[in-house]
Parts: sequence; structure tokens; C-alpha cells
Amino acid sequence: MDRSRGDRIFDAINTLLLVLITFVVLYPLLFVLSASISDPSAVVKGDLWLLPKGVNFSGYAKVFGNNEILTGYANTIMYTLVGTAINLVMTVCAAYPLSRKDFRGRHVITAMIVFTMFFSGGLIPTYLLVKKLGMLNSIWALVVPNAVAVYNIVIMRTFFQTSIPYEIQEAASIDGCGNFRILLRVVLPLSMPIVAVMILFYAVGHWNAFFNALIYLSDRSKYPLQLFLREILIQGQMQAMIDMADDSLAKKLMEVEVIKYAVVVIANLPVLLLYPFLQKYFVKGVMIGALKG
Repeated sequence: MDRSRGDRIFDAINTLLLVLITFVVLYPLLFVLSASISDPSAVVKGDLWLLPKGVNFSGYAKVFGNNEILTGYANTIMYTLVGTAINLVMTVCAAYPLSRKDFRGRHVITAMIVFTMFFSGGLIPTYLLVKKLGMLNSIWALVVPNAVAVYNIVIMRTFFQTSIPYEIQEAASIDGCGNFRILLRVVLPLSMPIVAVMILFYAVGHWNAFFNALIYLSDRSKYPLQLFLREILIQGQMQAMIDMADDSLAKKLMEVEVIKYAVVVIANLPVLLLYPFLQKYFVKGVMIGALKG
């Protein structure tokens, strides 16, 4: 089919904009990665533009040689795995009944759940509740108060309603399946896109979370990685990783810069590796769950 001159101009502008947006998104990532493996002097002098200069892994060596960073990494992995598992189970258990037409009162319960999106108890009542429950300074203070997100319940409920014909559930019921078996054998196997999206949402949230840890944790050995990153990037507390025996102040400053970039790469690498595996489910799961809600 012959394309008009206007169509070609439109395609050219679209291509140019996409290339520009791709560059804007990718440049900071590539710069941080290059800076983390470059010669510290090139980074400090601003000689680095995109590609690494004078490959140097001293920043990673300093980071992986720090026990607190490794402890924080292990804690964050544990909080993310446990928290995401709890989030997923709670969200499915809430969304499935609310998606069933034969569940009386589902509209009232949905309204009550949505109400909590706009009005919450606030920080102090939540802190007192966590304290009364004896969860201070434990993993449960980080995963239980945020066990479920209302927004995600609505998305998953809508996905169940619009993507899984109710007749299938009725047929399974006639064949003798109970609600629990219908959920496990029929609904969830057909809902992998929305399950993958929920895993991504909750896992990224737990991985980046630091505020609850800042409020509820006092034992430094239980800190997640994000609290140590906060100390390094905002408060500049990285004396433990710098060679204090070295008299050269300039060298110390250069080490600080490289360590910052190395820590940013290490902290974000798991999420960047996770996303490509879930990306194919992302658009389908979110669009079906959100637009028809």
C-alpha cells in the first residue's frame, strides 16, 4: 500500500521520539554502570561520558568486602520473598470471593475495603498496634502491616471477573469441585498474567522499602539493604569501606564516588533481572485488570 507523505512524516517523527525517549531512559543506567567499573579519577574529573574508562572493580571489591552490605542484602532477599508470598496469598484470598457472583454482600465488603484506600489510621496508631502485637524489631513488622494492597485486590478481582467465564466455575462445581479446589485447579492456572504482575508489584515494593524498617527496626543486624544505601548515598557514612590508613584525601574521595555507583548497581540488579521474565505478562495482566474495573 502506498503511503502518503503525511504518513511518512508521522512515522519519522514517531521514530525520532522513541529513539529520544529510549536514550533518555537508558543513558542514566549505562552511565551508572560505566562509572561503577571505571577508574575513580576519571569519574571524579568528569571525563566519563558513557563508556567505561580504565576498567576498575575496586568499588565492587569495597562493597562486597563490607559485612553490613552483605547482611543487608541477605535481609532484603528474605523480606522480599516472605513478604511477596504473604501478599500474593492474601490478595488472592480477598479477590477471589469478591469476584464471585454468588457471594452475597460482596459489593458492601468491596466498598469497605476501598474506603481504607482513602482513610487510614496514620503512623502513630499503626506503630502502637505493631508494638502491642509484639512485632517490633522483627521481620513481621515489615511484612504484616502491608500484607495486602487494596489497589491490587481491585485489579485481581476485575481480572477474575472479566477473563475467566463464570460458566467454567459452574461446570467445575457441578463436577464436584469445592470453592478451594476451583480456585487452585481452575482460576489460578488461568490467571498467570495477573499473578506475575502481582509478584512484580509486591516484590519491587518490598525490595525498595526502607521507611517501615527505619521506624520498626532497632537492631542493625536486621536492617535491609535500603537502609545501608540511605546511609551511604544520603548521609555519606562509608568510612567502614574506605581505607582510613591511606593519607591521600583525594584518593578517599575518588573511592567514595566509585562505591556509590557500585552500590546503586548492586541494589538494582535483581529487579532489573526479574523484569524481563515478567514483562510479557505485564501489559495483559494490568490492562485487563484495570481498564474494566
